[in-house]
Amino acid sequence: MNGRPPWFKSSYSQPDANCVEVNMARGRVSVRDSKLGSAQGHPRIRISPATWAAFTAELRGSGVERPL
Repeated sequence: MNGRPPWFKSSYSQPDANCVEVNMARGRVSVRDSKLGSAQGHPRIRISPATWAAFTAELRGSGVERPL
């Protein structure tokens, strides 16, 4: 382990499927595309934990369902 918090995928993701990965560290939430992995300069977004909580709450209440 390199001392940095790990990136994790949604529990809805297939084990070897591309998806969104999330990392929560130092008072922010970072989100990236898993198919790009940890490449240097890789695009990601960083948002506050409050914004992440509002986003995920909105998804839970939106009727979005897990794909079969």
